[in-house]
Amino acid sequence: MSARRVAFDVLRRVFEDGAYADRAFRAAADSAGLDHRDRAFAMQLAYGSVQRKRTLDHAISTLGKRPARKLDPPVLAALRLGAYQIGFLHGVPPHAAANESVELVRAAGLERAVPFTNAVMRRLAEGFPALLESLGDATPAEAALKHSYPDWIADLFWREHGRETALALMEAMNEPPPTVVRVTARGRDLPGERDPELPAALTVDQVPQEWLAEGLVWPQSRGSQLAGLAVSAQPGERILDLCAAPGGKATLLAEVAAEVVAVEKHEGRARELSEHAARLGLTNITVVHADALELPAHLTGFDRVLVDAPCSGTGVLASRPDLRWRGDPLPDLQRSLLAAAAERVRPGGSVTYAVCALNAAENEDVVDAAGLAPDDLGADWPAFRHPRRPEFLLTLPHVHRTSGFFIARMRA
Repeated sequence: MSARRVAFDVLRRVFEDGAYADRAFRAAADSAGLDHRDRAFAMQLAYGSVQRKRTLDHAISTLGKRPARKLDPPVLAALRLGAYQIGFLHGVPPHAAANESVELVRAAGLERAVPFTNAVMRRLAEGFPALLESLGDATPAEAALKHSYPDWIADLFWREHGRETALALMEAMNEPPPTVVRVTARGRDLPGERDPELPAALTVDQVPQEWLAEGLVWPQSRGSQLAGLAVSAQPGERILDLCAAPGGKATLLAEVAAEVVAVEKHEGRARELSEHAARLGLTNITVVHADALELPAHLTGFDRVLVDAPCSGTGVLASRPDLRWRGDPLPDLQRSLLAAAAERVRPGGSVTYAVCALNAAENEDVVDAAGLAPDDLGADWPAFRHPRRPEFLLTLPHVHRTSGFFIARMRA
């Protein structure tokens, strides 16, 4: 199976079946047996086409003279891939993009749609670059179309960060994020230049499979690593991780603490977390398959609790390309999780709240509602100090070259 066919299958799974792009891609690429180069190209095509869906559909509708929403799903997926290559991958000849899109439609059994697909691809090759140039970004609505975001995210970024930062965020999260791993205790002697602020963070071109198999590294962004470090785990402590899968932060904490209880609501993800801990040789992690809001009574008295809460994901839209089309703010759930954490920590212990979101409603508003006294995290990591609330941390994709995370630590 070719790289374009893998990307085509991913687009169909995401937009027809509601699949997550990262999981759909992993399954399709593994099944196709792509080598590293083709796998990278397939990911670029799939993720880029998912991210740029709004702009691509605007071009398809405008130049194709038929609303994108009325097209057969396989035809629309093929046109999105072709349009993405013409508009955003300047090394791909337009005729190659057009031919491949036509072949994808033919392979899907839609011979009747081949002439239409061919005609639209010709119009895209002739008109898409000029159409892109004509799109403005003076207002949130214009920027949402140009940079391919839903209106609510553009409005949110504009309102909370201002136009200049909003545009920088939108542009940064349309680019592939750097590949970063956390070097585990097993892999501390691995070669490579480490991050001076996050000493276990290592940026690589690709992650060697043997490093993963041997538990030498864990794929984890700098922002996510910072969230785990901000818990400030100490030897001998018991720590509760309330929303633990896939386990990046739980395994980071377990390298220091005496015991980590990792709670995960989804059964399959809880099972995977156990497998990850075993691969890293961490025997001090206990995985609990349960709802964090309905834990057994004996799980209490922890020295520290981490709440890495579900959120809208507005800080991780580069690595989660489909999330911009499905994510929603979740402040009610976040407040409930933070209240549950406060009930499970011992007096004088700490609660750390982290979300990969960039809006006050899911960040400082949730923390303020908890009524707990904040620690000054900004004193320990001044490079990540929140610009409005310096006691908190905030990583910004366009500034820190990592996923966007809000992090606060409080005392019970």
